[in-house]
Amino acid sequence: MSSKNETPALLISLALTLALIGGGGWWLLRTSNLDGLLNGGDRPSGGQSANLGGAANSDLAQRLSAGDRLLFPQGASPAKQAAVEAIAANEPVEAVSLLEDAVQQNRNDPEARIYLNNAQILRDARDAYAILVTVPIASDRNGSLEILRGVAQAQDEINAAGGINGNALFVWIADDANDPAIAQQIATFVTTSPSILGVVGHYASDVTLAAAPIYQSGGVVAISPVSTSVRLSNFGDHIFRTVPSDFIAARALSDYLLETLQQQRAAVFFNSESGYSQSLMSEFSSAISLGGGQVVSLVDLADGGFSAQASVNDAAQKGATALVLLPNTGRLDEALQVVQLGQGRFSLLAGDDVYTSKTLEVGGSAATDMVVAVPWHILAHEGSPFVAASRQFWGGDVSWRTVTAYDATRALIHSLESAPEKPSDETYEASRRAVQQSLRSSTFEVMGATEPVQFLPSGDRNQRVQLVRVQPGSRAGFAYEFVPIR
Repeated sequence: MSSKNETPALLISLALTLALIGGGGWWLLRTSNLDGLLNGGDRPSGGQSANLGGAANSDLAQRLSAGDRLLFPQGASPAKQAAVEAIAANEPVEAVSLLEDAVQQNRNDPEARIYLNNAQILRDARDAYAILVTVPIASDRNGSLEILRGVAQAQDEINAAGGINGNALFVWIADDANDPAIAQQIATFVTTSPSILGVVGHYASDVTLAAAPIYQSGGVVAISPVSTSVRLSNFGDHIFRTVPSDFIAARALSDYLLETLQQQRAAVFFNSESGYSQSLMSEFSSAISLGGGQVVSLVDLADGGFSAQASVNDAAQKGATALVLLPNTGRLDEALQVVQLGQGRFSLLAGDDVYTSKTLEVGGSAATDMVVAVPWHILAHEGSPFVAASRQFWGGDVSWRTVTAYDATRALIHSLESAPEKPSDETYEASRRAVQQSLRSSTFEVMGATEPVQFLPSGDRNQRVQLVRVQPGSRAGFAYEFVPIR
């Protein structure tokens, strides 16, 4: 345990740091290490303030929490609300009791579980390593919760097992709203907050690409559990991902179309305003061409004159036998219009952003037999210990985003085993170097949810994708569900 006589000086730096980002309060922590966990030590300076600007500072403070504010206020129980107030008032014992009640009331709430783990660290005055997970709460609440479940489960497991080198895992949550500019603000905060030793994030490829140069230059590892754009490959030696790249997904869809369906002519729908969608479209077009097929039309879902009816009719006139839907989440509605109009007339294939409950609810019978490429599906791993543990932990099935976030957190946990055993202001920089060097090692390997996590020299995950098909069924709470193609 760190010496208690260091606390007063570090509390002053904590207050100053939170003032820089517009914080409205600070926590009286019990160890010098935890002072650093919640403010990043005493190194952030006026440079951070200058980069963010006054208004942005205040906004950023509202987007960051390790337990002192709710980032998911909608539907929060009174116990959860009171727990946040207790943490902000430096009452971790009360906070733990309240958060235990909140988790009992809603076991599927990852924000409450992360705050509970953090509050236990504060209550017990444990030394800890800190990481940050950044998700697009403002733009994709459900996707954010899926990612946080993976981080929360990994945090809970490692802390219950005694921690990393005896240190607990402390988790910040940030809301980047899937906005590149906000993501850059968060990345700047992280790189100037030395106690944060790694990042799980971001979500959209465009957002990750915007923040990646800051992490790279600041020496902080970022592992995205969702971003698939091929532009992230070989971006830098601090940038990783636990999701297969678009190259892998596009090749799987193309092979299925050409070899299994024995079809060669496809119309492709994409969003020119999304780097992810553009990347997947480009990779699919290349893959089908190399395989002897042809893209007979490219349809931009972001085109102001887009008409689903006209596009589907044009595809039929050009001899397309398959419609390949590669939108990002923001253009899913337009893609689902195409699904409705293409029912029974074309084979349907899609990228992973189509893998949502909305597709099952809105697509309905029209989406039957649509094939979607995803990184993972629970029914393909029914016998694994992780599936049993996650169902017990969350009270239901988890998604691929939960799994890739769990794997990203597991990778950071394993890499932290190489960090100095006593987290402090003096060891943070060495810890960041140790994390990066561990992940970049050719021998790095850690067991993830159901498969080992290994990284290629490009920073990409060495893993295949899973193809699933929409079929009648009720497991997802609708009349249809996604079922793995064995």
